[in-house]
Amino acid sequence: MSTHHHDHAHADAHGHAHEHGDGHGHGHAGDHSHGDGHGHAHPGGLRGALLEIFRPHSHDAADSTDAALESSDEGIRALKISLVALLTTAVLQVIVVVFSGSVALLGDTIHNFSDALTAVPLWVAFVLARRASSRRYTYGYGRAEDLAGIFIVLMIAASALVAGWESVQRLRHPQAIDDVWLVAAAGFIGFVGNELVASYRIRVGRRIGSAALVADGLHARTDGLTSLAVVLGAIGVLLGFPLADPVIGLLITVAILMVLRGAARDIYRRLMDAVDPDIVTTAEQHIAGVEGVVRIEAVRMRWLGHRMHAEVAVLVDREKSLVEGHDIAQQVRHTLLHHVPRLQDALVHVSPSDDGGHDAHEAVAHHFEKVS
Repeated sequence: MSTHHHDHAHADAHGHAHEHGDGHGHGHAGDHSHGDGHGHAHPGGLRGALLEIFRPHSHDAADSTDAALESSDEGIRALKISLVALLTTAVLQVIVVVFSGSVALLGDTIHNFSDALTAVPLWVAFVLARRASSRRYTYGYGRAEDLAGIFIVLMIAASALVAGWESVQRLRHPQAIDDVWLVAAAGFIGFVGNELVASYRIRVGRRIGSAALVADGLHARTDGLTSLAVVLGAIGVLLGFPLADPVIGLLITVAILMVLRGAARDIYRRLMDAVDPDIVTTAEQHIAGVEGVVRIEAVRMRWLGHRMHAEVAVLVDREKSLVEGHDIAQQVRHTLLHHVPRLQDALVHVSPSDDGGHDAHEAVAHHFEKVS
């Protein structure tokens, strides 16, 4: 027997009502705190700060154990706010370009404009994810978010290629920088604007479990690093080192490649249905604690966008009635919804325990025989 997802409210033994989200913007009522609880040690000091910039910590592709099951609405709101911020940053740079006449800065400004618009595919993906499942897309449209993540990773890779190419070209053909202070000011504006947007997107992405939104935040960070290269290069020129601009550009390219590695890894894991093993362990521990569960046969989990789905198989006493077995399955499902962060639903299959002479799975066993 198995359970299926419905909009419903549960009441526990103490009369507390618990309402679970349906994946279309409804929340998870109740104050259920989910701490980190994994005991990972994170480096401190300067090394920790640098690692946090280039490889933001996440347990599993932007995973964080927050209490509420966040909806796509928060992701869309983050994209709207950050898009306005990036466009404002680019407009301020345009003003500086007009006064300085810097062609190089104009190229960087156009780059920032175009990169700001990469939020649009992710915005579309969040909107699609809110659509109800259909007979063709029975799991819904959450995977659109991960497809948008692929596009964002490709844009980060393009940023690295452009930054590296421009740096090499300037090493081969040095160019004088006019109105150095104005150029440095524009670069500083670009760096601050992009870094604020990056931090905001990454923070929201972690909170709602969206690897794609975190990747988009990392993309904004790479743009900020490019603008920072403009600032540092201008300072180098003022100090009498004309080659400082392309040299720093090459260093920034390496930093972007570090960001690319982390973003690509996280999106790859989502597409391959990878989850943090600690989450599986947590689920197993809570399932084992449900009264009536004799043994856990299987626990499978996968991400669909920023929500998780679980499939669980457990054994119960074969003397239990159909109703009793169903109640145990519901209790397993209820427990998982409370203790597994961002779990949208769990399908629980119940089998009778073996009496020593009858295999409950005998009818289908030949479909799963291992080929030696």
